[in-house]
Amino acid sequence: MNVDAYLERIGYAGPLEPSVDTLAALQRAHMLTVPFENLDIGRGRRLVLDREPIFDKIVNRRRGGWCFELNQLFAGLLRELGFAVTLLGSKVIDPEGGESEDLVHLIPRVDLDPPLIADVGFGESSLVPIPLDPSGEIQNGGLRVRYTLQPRRIEDFAHQSVRLQTWPDSHFVKNRICTLALPDGRVTLSDLRLIETRNGQRTERALSGEAEWAQVLRDRFGIVLD
Repeated sequence: MNVDAYLERIGYAGPLEPSVDTLAALQRAHMLTVPFENLDIGRGRRLVLDREPIFDKIVNRRRGGWCFELNQLFAGLLRELGFAVTLLGSKVIDPEGGESEDLVHLIPRVDLDPPLIADVGFGESSLVPIPLDPSGEIQNGGLRVRYTLQPRRIEDFAHQSVRLQTWPDSHFVKNRICTLALPDGRVTLSDLRLIETRNGQRTERALSGEAEWAQVLRDRFGIVLD
């Protein structure tokens, strides 16, 4: 992995020693620069689990990604910097109590004191690492995740990666999404709706069409689709 290129992508020039403070600073930098997005699915392009094309997409082409891409790549960066990282699999629990299948979400566990979850791929992930909860559940943004401590390989997520891209009822198939954390909120492009939350105040407006959608994608998220 080209660590320098990755750090330039997220605009990080701080300390690199493996510590809680370094992890928190890296996660915040990542969340504020790399969007969560599923735009390739609607364009008929398969999202893969191989790290090399993911690195090219997110770092070289300055795109975003979903959890199997973002969290896998961030875990790789942390390992390169000397952190002890384990991939965990989880279910997602929505506010109404529904529970997803297992392994629909990948999260990195970072073994520090205390152990932390460093999730940069959950759409509305926390800007800072979350302490590992022995109960196997954590609140992350508006949703909860339920995980086990069983170490996982990236290959373990292959089935869900394919299913979530092809199952007609998958929200990743039904909706285009691109969302990015802001220091005081979040900006989200959900199909032809632009949603912005700042200091707890939410605004929303409909876009005029695909041309404005592409312009907002470029101006607000730094993404130009090839």
